[in-house]
Amino acid sequence: MKNNINNPAQKGEKVEVMALFNYSRIPCQPLYFRKGGEDEVEITETLSERIKFVGDTAKHIFECVIGRRECTLEFDTKSLAWTLFEA
Repeated sequence: MKNNINNPAQKGEKVEVMALFNYSRIPCQPLYFRKGGEDEVEITETLSERIKFVGDTAKHIFECVIGRRECTLEFDTKSLAWTLFEA
């Protein structure tokens, strides 16, 4: 799998995520993500996770490391969409 992280994500870029559910983490453990038609990017480490409530929607926030860079993945429980935020 090729890690193509040379093109940083714009704020709030929708991504496809492969996550392991029913794992020791709640609600899941994100493993890889893909932006647009690019190759999968492996999530090296999950640093922290928290839940943020916005109206009637819960958003699961994952602080992750990809290679040497940190990013944030957000899972919206209402739309079931993942959003990538990079520093």
